[in-house]
Amino acid sequence: MSRVAAVDCGTNSIRLLVADVNPETGELTDLDRRMTIVRLGQGVDRTGRLAPEALERTFAACREYAAVIKELGAERTRFVATSASRDAENRDTFVRGVLDILGVEPEVITGEQEAQFSFTGATRELTGRADLDTPFLVVDIGGGSTEFVVGAERVDAALSVDIGCVRMTERHLVGEDGRITDPPTAEQIGAVRADITEALDRVTRTVPIRSARTLVGLAGSVTTVAALALGLDAYDSTAIHHSRIPYEKVAGLTDWLLSSTHDQRALKPVIHPGRVDVIASGALVLRMIMEWTGAREVVVSEHDILDGIAWSLA
Repeated sequence: MSRVAAVDCGTNSIRLLVADVNPETGELTDLDRRMTIVRLGQGVDRTGRLAPEALERTFAACREYAAVIKELGAERTRFVATSASRDAENRDTFVRGVLDILGVEPEVITGEQEAQFSFTGATRELTGRADLDTPFLVVDIGGGSTEFVVGAERVDAALSVDIGCVRMTERHLVGEDGRITDPPTAEQIGAVRADITEALDRVTRTVPIRSARTLVGLAGSVTTVAALALGLDAYDSTAIHHSRIPYEKVAGLTDWLLSSTHDQRALKPVIHPGRVDVIASGALVLRMIMEWTGAREVVVSEHDILDGIAWSLA
């Protein structure tokens, strides 16, 4: 048994998992799992740089996580950084800050590496289940990018494309005044759809996503849609994990999210305040993936890249 700490720093959020892992039995036991919305990718698509205020929010979360890791006595820590820090010109500032706080250097991984971690974390518990056919299509809808991975017991093909919920919102749903349009116009929604369609066309040429038999959805956009579909009064990861949400529910919720106002979305307690302005784009990405592949449902997993990172340390 090893006690490890995994940190996943994405475009919209940073997350920590401290767990005991046993490679011999295939068990991973959570000791602490938490998430903080830091919007590290704020403006990166437009400026190519990490904003000072976004860096400070991220470093504040790192200081909190460092205290948890020390208190729980993790033997090894791995910090993985994804889309926003891949794209930023000043990522060295980010790397130095994390190293000073946590004592480990963040690994700015490729989209393909991110896909491998996500696939391992999401499917380790699903492989061999009689009610789920393979191959799996694992889709990780992040803030800056979305990863597509097809495989059964291992990855057969993977690709990362820049259609994350934050990137789509900032690229297409912001008006001339610099503020997010609330709700977006039909023209803006059409622009998001066109971007997603172009990305899905590229993915299809590399990854056989239409051959998959089970769609597995990861990350905050998917789990938030699941929470709404299940009618939860409060976010409940146990209820969400391995729930199966039909396409009709996803489509209906996407329509509502795209036509609602910020205040209407904010009234839903299962939508994290940091996702209120970007969840509509994330839901639209999920809906269009289901339409493109013909998936009638999405199996939702709370286990994802964090679990894959933890397993890599075992």
